Amino acid sequence: MADLPDKYDDLPDKRRYWPGAPNTRDEGLGMLRLLTPEVVAAAARTQIQTGERVCLNWDLEKLNPPGFRRKPFEHHVKWVWEGVAFDDEYHFNPQQSSQWDGLRHHAAPAPNATSADQLVFYGGTTAEEILDPESARIGIGHWAKKGIAGRGVLIDYYTWVKEKRGITVDALTAHCVSLDDVLAIAEECGITFQRGDIFFLRVGLPATWDGMGEQDKLKYSQQAMPKHAGMEQSERVLRFMWDNHFAAVASDAVSFEVFPALQPEFDMHHHLLAGWGLPIGEMFDLDELAETCRRLGRWSFFISSSPLNCARGVSSPPNCMAIF
Repeated sequence: MADLPDKYDDLPDKRRYWPGAPNTRDEGLGMLRLLTPEVVAAAARTQIQTGERVCLNWDLEKLNPPGFRRKPFEHHVKWVWEGVAFDDEYHFNPQQSSQWDGLRHHAAPAPNATSADQLVFYGGTTAEEILDPESARIGIGHWAKKGIAGRGVLIDYYTWVKEKRGITVDALTAHCVSLDDVLAIAEECGITFQRGDIFFLRVGLPATWDGMGEQDKLKYSQQAMPKHAGMEQSERVLRFMWDNHFAAVASDAVSFEVFPALQPEFDMHHHLLAGWGLPIGEMFDLDELAETCRRLGRWSFFISSSPLNCARGVSSPPNCMAIF
């Protein structure tokens, strides 16, 4: 991506970067174009050392019941040939558990000042195009053709803030992870970010969810405006994200960024997804990953993720593995 502006301050329009022509593979990949064969090969050479593997997929049945009036997970085992063979039937919304938010997931205000009330998706894609059964524009199927592979880096905020400040994060509160803390953790762990990295942030959702009773889970699912821990929204964070040229970001949080937005003008779903085409992963299971990083004394690893091959898909389970 030689055309990628080097610095955030070099962007002519900081709210959007749409270099790919409409309805092309380049547009559909968004920032995943950073994962060139050279970048992936370098990540494999430097990161795969012991062969240890950690899968980052949370149980498909979490969160259950889901929030935002989403359809709950269903799994049925059925005879396909009585007495001889079984089949599965799955009915699920990928947003209920670990998922990549695709470029069709979230819109932002249109760039045309005369259409300030109109919301468009990455590249200027309209809702009508996404609902058109003949259109696969910016569908997650573009990601499925090559997958997501490269160097991952973990910021284990959940452990760090507990050890440094005695705070156990409740991931279902509006707990804000500051950029200053992220940078402090990176420095302590010796993490130097590289172009094309996949950035992971751990805030501890699995511990929060598994510590709740069934009534509390039901109450959460019925909230009109639930609260989620996550990354702060600020222009400093946007500059950090752009200047490091991440290919994707992910967390074990429900919404990656703190929700409801504390600074809506810097909402990262608007900027990262709809504006820059940067995938956002949510509700990844990062517990064993953090334990492995701590045991090995290293906070980077090789990532392999295979989104569902659904041309018009909005989101997908990550089918993600870290290899050390």
